[in-house]
Amino acid sequence: MDATPLVSIDLILRNARDEVLLGRRLNRPAKDSWFVPGGRIRKNERVKEALHRISQRELGVLVEQAELVGVFDHIYEDNFLGVEGANTHYVVLGFAARLPEGVKLTPDEQHGELRWWAVAEILANNAVHENTKAYFKPKPIA
Repeated sequence: MDATPLVSIDLILRNARDEVLLGRRLNRPAKDSWFVPGGRIRKNERVKEALHRISQRELGVLVEQAELVGVFDHIYEDNFLGVEGANTHYVVLGFAARLPEGVKLTPDEQHGELRWWAVAEILANNAVHENTKAYFKPKPIA
């Protein structure tokens, strides 16, 4: 964790009203902020397998198909283990998908609650983490 980046998936999930699903995080990093669901890819786990596992574990629903929207760097001053002086660098694969109307979501132990947000509300709210807001801002020219 201190010597190399971790690879993860973030799920940018929308409903029929084009709202985005966010969860209030209970753990590090980004504790107490609103964030899209996501998780680390395990060694030897294929990306599609990770997408399925993460969606099932974090939301209680299987996201079978999603579109890659980009690769993002998420760098945090803290880490999921709480080790002092060790920051975390995630290389994040952002995937977008739509969830069917009326789907029942079940938050995992990492989220205090799940909520649907309008994009304008995400961008304006200080409780939403900047790494989540980045998914909805114009992309800079490289």
